[in-house]
Amino acid sequence: MTHDQWPTAFTGRIAQRLRDSRKAVGLTMAEVAQGCADRGLPEFTEHSMKNLESGRKTSITIADFFVLADVLGVPPVTLLFPLGTSATVEVLPGREVSTWDAVAWFTGETPLDEAAPEGSARDTLDAFRHHGDLVAAATSSYALARERRRAASTTLDRARRATLLQRAEGYEEHAFEDAQELRAFRGRMRERGLTPPALPDELAFVDQPEIPNHPEDGE
Repeated sequence: MTHDQWPTAFTGRIAQRLRDSRKAVGLTMAEVAQGCADRGLPEFTEHSMKNLESGRKTSITIADFFVLADVLGVPPVTLLFPLGTSATVEVLPGREVSTWDAVAWFTGETPLDEAAPEGSARDTLDAFRHHGDLVAAATSSYALARERRRAASTTLDRARRATLLQRAEGYEEHAFEDAQELRAFRGRMRERGLTPPALPDELAFVDQPEIPNHPEDGE
């Protein structure tokens, strides 16, 4: 494929995946167009969709692309790269790589031999990914602690109740440590000028001055 042919071919691959996604969810072209209009993009009409799917429309705007992905309920990156259906993809003119490598490049997940330079775009991506891992760990720890305490509250066996409460205390200690680590990391993000994502309701207390060791005590 020549460099001149690549843009049209790349759009054609996106159009194919849009068509496959549309059929998978059972939407007509008219319904897709209405979905675009409902999302504030009335200029992408049923005729636009027909032209795109037929190949008569050889380009697509970023706005069209993101709105269409939302209408069809698919992650935008899956429309760009045929992960799972094609082993390789021409990610740039003349550059054929594995489809997973293309996805990883797009999302910034390509492995690095050393830490990304501080302040770089990759460094920012890594910070937010690590934040997500910390949120997941704290959420899991508190959920396990709550589960053990609730199990203890519903058993009439004294020995089992004591065992469950002991386990709950262990999970609560882990949860407390996870929450402290999360709070410290959010602080470091702010020091770098980054705005941390909003926390889920069950972890909102992490941004308070003091982290309670047992957030459900007193319920």
